[in-house]
Amino acid sequence: MNYSNSFKLALQRGETLYGYWLALAHPYAAEACAGAGYDWLLIDGEHAPNTLPSILAQLQAVAPYPAEAIVRPVNDDRALIKQLLDIGARTLLVPMVETAEQAQAVVAATRYPPAGVRGVASALVRASRWGTREGYLAQAEQELCVLVQVESRKGLDHLDEIAAVQGIDGVFIGPADLAASLGHLGNPGHPEVQAELQGAAQRIRAAGKPAGILAVAEADARRYHSWGYQFIALGVDVLDLTRGAKAALSRQQEG
Repeated sequence: MNYSNSFKLALQRGETLYGYWLALAHPYAAEACAGAGYDWLLIDGEHAPNTLPSILAQLQAVAPYPAEAIVRPVNDDRALIKQLLDIGARTLLVPMVETAEQAQAVVAATRYPPAGVRGVASALVRASRWGTREGYLAQAEQELCVLVQVESRKGLDHLDEIAAVQGIDGVFIGPADLAASLGHLGNPGHPEVQAELQGAAQRIRAAGKPAGILAVAEADARRYHSWGYQFIALGVDVLDLTRGAKAALSRQQEG
């Protein structure tokens, strides 16, 4: 069986990869979205009501499909990162990274000693197929993809240093939190925010790393792609569900 991380390899080749946000926190919904044809799916543990068991269930639900499952933990806690890797998450998006030192600590949390601080329990965990994968400990680092999310003024101030950290495979910019940090809460379309988003993509690419972003409007996604963003989320399950429900009722009432 091929255990290579096709998402990571595609990023390294410079391919544009489109994703979808999973916030419903349920494996049934995750599997339904997994068949839609996206390159990656983001299982949100920061703002969605996910727990370690619910994230595991979603990883299992999407495993038969080509889309790469990316897990966003609630924070950069080293123990939580260890647990997520052990249950089989291969690609992480760690939120609220603001310094190179924090990014280095995130990388260290994903590496076994002596390169890092990840605890070793390969015979007990799903990631190694409970010890049945020969050579897992030696290969694990190559299969992991570490993405960090920069979404504050402080993070922008240190963006060049963050992107340059060895072991960081990509940098994702969070428009909503960044807008709030810049004094434009609820308005990521503000010209100042948009200018920072454009500049961030250029800075990340100058460091030789791919840039990612969430864009739920088609015009935004196309603009961000033209600015150099390489992995772009095009929608959110819970948002599309609520919009669809409202639209169906509105059409009936108008008719």
